[in-house]
Amino acid sequence: MIVTKTQGKFLHGVIDQWVAEQTIPPETAEHLRQSFSIRPFDWKKLAKYCFWISLISLIIAIGSVLADRVLFALLKKFLDMSDAMRSLALAAWAALVFYLGLARRRKKPNRVFSTEAIFFIGVLFCAGSIVSLGQAIDTGSGHFSLLFLLATVVYGLLAVALSSKLIWVFSILSLGSWFGAETGYASGWGAYYLGMNFPLRFVLFGAVLTAASFGFSHIRQLQALRQPTYVLGLLYLFIALWILSIFGNYGDSEWFDTRQIELLHWGLLFALVAIAAIVYGLKYDDYTSRAFGITFLFINLYTKYFEFFWDATHKAVFFLILAVSFWLIGSHAEKIWNLEFRKRDSAAD
Repeated sequence: MIVTKTQGKFLHGVIDQWVAEQTIPPETAEHLRQSFSIRPFDWKKLAKYCFWISLISLIIAIGSVLADRVLFALLKKFLDMSDAMRSLALAAWAALVFYLGLARRRKKPNRVFSTEAIFFIGVLFCAGSIVSLGQAIDTGSGHFSLLFLLATVVYGLLAVALSSKLIWVFSILSLGSWFGAETGYASGWGAYYLGMNFPLRFVLFGAVLTAASFGFSHIRQLQALRQPTYVLGLLYLFIALWILSIFGNYGDSEWFDTRQIELLHWGLLFALVAIAAIVYGLKYDDYTSRAFGITFLFINLYTKYFEFFWDATHKAVFFLILAVSFWLIGSHAEKIWNLEFRKRDSAAD
């Protein structure tokens, strides 16, 4: 088995600990050490970065086409096509690209990143096709959120059919865009929809998306798409909570007349959700939840510091309070960890 340097260091540490505690004999420890080797260089990450750089370079190259008169003339002919024809042409190109990507994956299943890069090009063609379709059927109603819904469905079906996490990410992003645009259209682009402004709506959206990701584990076709859904759900949830803690459930005109103390309960809600994410992550060894909770808890603390104490409190006092608070939390966590250790030792005796 080939592992990374970090994984190898962890495995060696565990084996050494087992030998020190006489859980396993030295012969078994040596056999375990020989069962894996450390990868000297992470080619997987290099491959991923190279393909992303390749895509960025491709986009730059396409932009450079505009500087070439001959190619620009060809591009102009394409743009001069009717919206319907351009939509069909882009859809055909997208289908061709997805077919080539699928054929490549069947032929070379280990080339994950290059296949996803091909799918990404197909996603761009598909997006262009949907935009052109919207222009072709536009009635002037301004109900463009339906295009985001169409993109959500198209990308979602493609992601499930092709088992592509990358396409699924675009499906979720399109779903979020549809949700925001649809509620905005339904409210006449006012500040509120069902008494909620945009940040509060997306708090609910992120919470529902995160909760839905847990159900993916029980659906075979969606199991591979569970993690990106979970991550994007938490991202929507915490970013919306952060914005909500700053602006509250107010519109622009109302927010300017609102005192900071009136927004404090939203900051407390933000902190409670972050702490809940940390506790859940620690209890169930969920790195994603733990990382989101810790990161956004600090963002919340820094935000509230700048809102309430930047001018009134000496900087050293604020950070001293933070230091003492986290020292107390760490001491309590250490105490619990020691109790668990003692229970384990008692059970072993």
